[in-house]
Parts: sequence; C-alpha cells; structure tokens
Amino acid sequence: MPETDALPPAVQRVVDAAARKGVTIDVHVLATTTHTAEDAARSLGAELGQIVKSLVFVAPADAGGLDPIVCLVSGPNRVDVARLAAVTGEAEVRRATAREASELTGFTIGGIPPIGHTRPVRVVMDPDLGRFPEVWAAAGADRAVFPVPPAALRTLANAIVAPITEAPAPATAASPTSS
Repeated sequence: MPETDALPPAVQRVVDAAARKGVTIDVHVLATTTHTAEDAARSLGAELGQIVKSLVFVAPADAGGLDPIVCLVSGPNRVDVARLAAVTGEAEVRRATAREASELTGFTIGGIPPIGHTRPVRVVMDPDLGRFPEVWAAAGADRAVFPVPPAALRTLANAIVAPITEAPAPATAASPTSS
C-alpha cells in the first residue's frame, strides 16, 4: 500500500473506516481503470466472481429525500430489484442515478467502496461472494481496490447477506436424440 499520507482523500476515508473497525486494508492502486467488474478482474488476474460491485439503490426516506442502500454483488451477478425490495421491505426501491449515488455515498460510480461513506447506509451482500476465500472491493477511486475475505467484508460493511440477485438463466436444453 502506498504511504497513507499519499492516498487521495476518498481512498483515505475507506482506509480510516476499516481502521475504526480494527482492520488494516491493503489498498492496491492499479495502472488501469476498475470502472467495470470485467476491467477489475482483468487487471487483477482474478475471477469475475471475486470482484465486488458496490451498487447504490435508493428508497424514499420517512422525512422526505432518499435513503441509500448499497448492494455488494459478485461481478457477474445482477441485482433483482423485486428481491431487493422484499429483503429491505422497501416497495419503491430503485437504482440510484450517478448523481444520487455520489451525493449519498461521497464516492463516484466506478470507485464506490463498501465502507467509508459520508453518511450511514444500509448494506446488503450477495451470498455468492462467500464462494471465494478472497474478494476485491473498490477502495474509493476507480483504480483503487483492496482484497478482503467475504466474512470480513460483511463485518466491515455491517452488511446483511441475502439473495438479491437475478436467478441464473436456465441452461439451454439439449435437443432430444433418437435412440
């Protein structure tokens, strides 16, 4: 990890958030962008499933405005909004716009981390991340990432683990053969 004082402020917020929970994270700043999960996997030489996508959704707040919900999702998976609504109890949940995501978390899309947000957020984690001994999450900037065991990620982000992704597409049936 680069010297702490050399980190951009957004990345430092992530490092500090982990430290407040007693965890030291090893931030890697890559030469290429990690704007997409595919970019990150390619840059890291990791499986796509090891990449944690931090996706921001919103629900109407009781006092007006919006409450953010951050979904930590395995790279190839897509959030099923109906499942997310059922898990969170928020019937009107929807994907945040880029502007909303930035305003509600303090980070820009492509670098949104699971921790270190500028305000409290609810976090829901895809159970598929648990298939790997280590996953890679954004560290606050589009080229900054950190490795973390899924159980530690759940604890750091104070996440609930729940099935929030679309069911896999059924395999194409083989054509019947005559015997």
